[in-house]
Amino acid sequence: MPVTAWLLYLPVGLLLLALMEAALLFWKHAPARNKIPRAQKRRELALQQMAALAQRLRQQEPSLDPKRILELPLVKLAQKLRTEELSLESVLCSYLEEALKVHGEVNCLTDFLGECEEQLQALKKLKKSERGLLYGVPVSLKDLFDCEGHDSTCGLAQFLEKPAAKDAVIVKVLKAQGAIPFVKTNIPQTLLSFDCSNPIYGQTLNPLNLKKTPGGSSGGEGALLAKGGSILGMGTDIGGSVRIPASFCGVYGFRTTGYRLSYTGVAAAVKGKKAVTAVAGPMAQDVDSLVLSMQALLSEDMHQLDPTVPPMPFREEIYASNRPLRIGYYESDGFTQPSPSMARAVRLTSRLLQDAGHQVIPFSIPRIEYATNLYTSSGFADAGATLLEKLKGDIVDPSLKGLVSMLRLPDPLKCFLARILKYIEPRIGRQLESLRGVRTPKKLWEQHTAVEEYQQEFIAKWRSLDLDVLLVPALDPAFYIGYPAKAGESTSYTTLFNLLNFPVGVVPVTTVTAQDEEEMTFYKGYYGDSYDRNFSEAVRGSLGLPVAVQCIALPWEEELCLRFMKEVETLTKNQREPK
Repeated sequence: MPVTAWLLYLPVGLLLLALMEAALLFWKHAPARNKIPRAQKRRELALQQMAALAQRLRQQEPSLDPKRILELPLVKLAQKLRTEELSLESVLCSYLEEALKVHGEVNCLTDFLGECEEQLQALKKLKKSERGLLYGVPVSLKDLFDCEGHDSTCGLAQFLEKPAAKDAVIVKVLKAQGAIPFVKTNIPQTLLSFDCSNPIYGQTLNPLNLKKTPGGSSGGEGALLAKGGSILGMGTDIGGSVRIPASFCGVYGFRTTGYRLSYTGVAAAVKGKKAVTAVAGPMAQDVDSLVLSMQALLSEDMHQLDPTVPPMPFREEIYASNRPLRIGYYESDGFTQPSPSMARAVRLTSRLLQDAGHQVIPFSIPRIEYATNLYTSSGFADAGATLLEKLKGDIVDPSLKGLVSMLRLPDPLKCFLARILKYIEPRIGRQLESLRGVRTPKKLWEQHTAVEEYQQEFIAKWRSLDLDVLLVPALDPAFYIGYPAKAGESTSYTTLFNLLNFPVGVVPVTTVTAQDEEEMTFYKGYYGDSYDRNFSEAVRGSLGLPVAVQCIALPWEEELCLRFMKEVETLTKNQREPK
């Protein structure tokens, strides 16, 4: 056969081979994809069981007024439960009914924990002296907290029909403190998005504006808490996954220092990340609730069940201190231009803090561009190979398609495109470069060393100013659905503190004003690239939506961070309340 004929047939042959390989791959992983309809049916049945339990409890309490219970803050609710002013049945019934109602509006639940009925009966047998801090309090859990007999899906088909053999340590501690976990909540596929959608359970909506996302990856928790379907939830955070839903939904979230709370029994699409640590943290409707939850979680049970967690009980004397603070602050991180409401929230809060007798000192982030690139490369040290393996045979959610497409590019092509894009879309170019991963133990060691050195550089600057805490913008207002994938670089406001492993809390302080909206029309961004344009589009049309700030302390200083959050909450609430 002539050489020219071979050249004609070769591309056709290669195409056929590629199609055969794709078909084989699809057939090999079809069982994973086929699990999705069965999972959707299981959720439907679970929610029917949830409604049935609510009805049975309602029959036991025919005169129940749920509104009276749902309006109680957590601290008062817990007190009334411990003293038997409220029955366990009335409280659980109220939250079962409300959670079902909220789910019907925003699609935030993935599972009902039917064993809560049995747990309630066991709690009733306890003596008053045996009742924990959260006795009888219904608690919602992000999908990935293991609960015996239930899937922890991470939004992935491969994780379906693999029920947990036992509860996560945090779930065990909550139960030991008397809490009643009753539902699991929705997340984005793989958790690597701050939208909240996956092919199994669909899109969760923001209850404050149904066109907006509740954020992610603890988006189901944020949505449920915002509408009062839960009073206390547990989320996780590796890039802002507690804080973004808290700020988007107008609730309070707390990212702890890595290893202050156990992470044993918490599922992940990609395990083994060491340079940037995934952490657990509570979400609630006020700071007092976060404090009570931390007091409960930092009991002796936590260290006994997971010896890798340091035996550090909650230090009440630090939280209760009223000494004036030295507070660093910035309105912009220098990488993503803040929305007008983000900058205004920091100005407002810093002024209130200064008027209350605290010292407020300007702060600038060292090498922010370097830090954002370091965060991305640390999260994809294997160039996304593990993540892509987990997605084989699955439907890729729209919120992930851009990232997955970049990860699937061969390294030489990533490098080539990065060089071209640095002149057109420099941040996309740098992201492609960061996604190449590290290929040798030496490179991995160098990356870990770089993270440690940057942490020390940041702490040195902090200490040179003799700061106690730091006040910075949260990422808000809420984005339109689909936009987190288009404006991902804006998470620079949250990912920095994952890289640093600092405790961070989110406190809502104001709402978007008409002036904020008007000023947003002039938004250009610092780079004028597609990320900036998409950020501008994502946050418009947000009049009246919540705007928060982040309160930060040094590692292991959770109590100081919470004390700072309480100060911010008190001052901003007083400022908002009519005289």
